[in-house]
Amino acid sequence: MSLSSICYLNGSYQPLDQAKVSVLDRGFIFGDGVYEVIPAYAGHLFRLQQHLQRLDNSLKAIKLANPLSNSEWQNMLQQLVEKNQDQNNGDQSIYLQLTRGVAKRDHSFPENTPATVFAMSNPLLAADMEKIQTGISAITLDDIRWRYCNVKTIALLPNILLKQEATEKHASEAILVREGQVSEGSASNLFIVSKGVIKTPAKSEQLLPGVTRDLIVELAQKNGLACEETSISEAELLSADEVWLSSSTKEIIPVTRLNEKTIGTGTAGPLWQKMITIYQAYKQQLRTGAET
Repeated sequence: MSLSSICYLNGSYQPLDQAKVSVLDRGFIFGDGVYEVIPAYAGHLFRLQQHLQRLDNSLKAIKLANPLSNSEWQNMLQQLVEKNQDQNNGDQSIYLQLTRGVAKRDHSFPENTPATVFAMSNPLLAADMEKIQTGISAITLDDIRWRYCNVKTIALLPNILLKQEATEKHASEAILVREGQVSEGSASNLFIVSKGVIKTPAKSEQLLPGVTRDLIVELAQKNGLACEETSISEAELLSADEVWLSSSTKEIIPVTRLNEKTIGTGTAGPLWQKMITIYQAYKQQLRTGAET
């Protein structure tokens, strides 16, 4: 992140290091808000309408009116990408956040208080495919989060604690388990491969409906790869032939060590190789404006 990059705050574009929000903002006081992260490849926003739909779903879930229409969001975010294109000279990761605004500290919703709307751009570095193929290490942990994990809220302290526990155990991610069923990572969605079938946990209140997750399912089915959205037990995870994690910025990452045990041959598996090739081809189409 560059402090000299341009951000958007409540209707104006300004240098990030000059942007200020009140200490009474409910995002600061209560974590009362939601967010999205949207990649932009060669200036083209990745699956923008799907991200905006998820944003709208999150806003409805916390009873916060959406202050912008989809066309207004698109115009604002596209301008933000363009204003930062020269500085980033490549791909970008757009972070946007809405809170319930500035008000006296009170648990009840304030009346007639405009939402705080903030968005910024960070450089999105190209993945080192050779390094990625070696995979990452993950551990399983009990899911300590609240019930509504399908809402992309800024109140991420449980996720942070889970990710930190993984870090302290020399792992890159925590895969979360609730009542014997796996849901997702602390900051990612989960896929496994078992007997040639790609599986990902079905959508529910226990996991975030990832935009990249949905695209992987769509691309797998479109390209004739067996893919199921279904419940996955902890035992199935631990015996899987391949394990992947996905997110909009990290794309698809193979897990090659789980709970200090090697998965498969200890490198990215054959179905991951097929899927990452398909995914990169989709991204290339997006760069030319052929996909959205």
